[in-house]
Amino acid sequence: MKKSLHTKSVNGCNLLTALSIAQKSGFSGVEIVASKLDAYLAEGFTAEDLAAELKAKNLEAICINDICHIESPRPEALEQMLEEAHRYAEVAEIIGCKYIQLVPLVELDGYAWDAILDITANNVKQICDIGANHGVAFQLEAVAWSPFRSLKRGLALIEKVGKDNLGMVVDTWHFWAGGETQPEEVAAMDPSLIYNIHFCDGKRQAPDTVWDETKLRGYYFNEADIPLEDYANAIKASGYKGWWSVELVSSKHWEMDAIAVAKKLSDDMDHYM
Repeated sequence: MKKSLHTKSVNGCNLLTALSIAQKSGFSGVEIVASKLDAYLAEGFTAEDLAAELKAKNLEAICINDICHIESPRPEALEQMLEEAHRYAEVAEIIGCKYIQLVPLVELDGYAWDAILDITANNVKQICDIGANHGVAFQLEAVAWSPFRSLKRGLALIEKVGKDNLGMVVDTWHFWAGGETQPEEVAAMDPSLIYNIHFCDGKRQAPDTVWDETKLRGYYFNEADIPLEDYANAIKASGYKGWWSVELVSSKHWEMDAIAVAKKLSDDMDHYM
């Protein structure tokens, strides 16, 4: 098992600074936030430049995060998704990154589940076909406040899509905050469908409040409410042997010393791995 830093954990800096922080903090991999990647490329840097930076820092790119609103029924949204899939898959191929993350959100709230599944699967099939042309796969995140808020629903989408380059990321906060996935279900997963781990602590949304991920996930390990030992044991019991990514989505910690934050995350992650 190998340890990766999700660069959203140090969101207050640019991409190359995030890579340096990961290198100095004991990580051997990184998940690249798409907005950081877009800003880097917009200034004339290339995927080849990024590949060289990763190599120089002895880092492996694990995933590009992310393509959002994959559930959208709007043609213009699908067009944007497919453009992003082309763009990020081309970069991923050059930098040796195996995965791009897919994020379903809430445009289909109120639809029947079968319709949600059909519409989303149609979009994802087209995205997966683009990735296949570049040797890239996609990790689905079961977002806690979306219709795909559980492991069971995520696996239903994977089955419906029927592509061999679609799997899941086990995100401890999304599974726990969604309230419908138990660690025992993770332990029973086919490990070939687990593409990555997002490991973090956090709290659930209070009733009648707005979801604010930057507050609900604003905790170091063992500071909040997720049974992290149970999830860590479940991940290991599944037979999964891949990357574990630390993801701290916290507006508070983004204003702290990023190197100190990343170093603490790295050191604390060793206990669970």
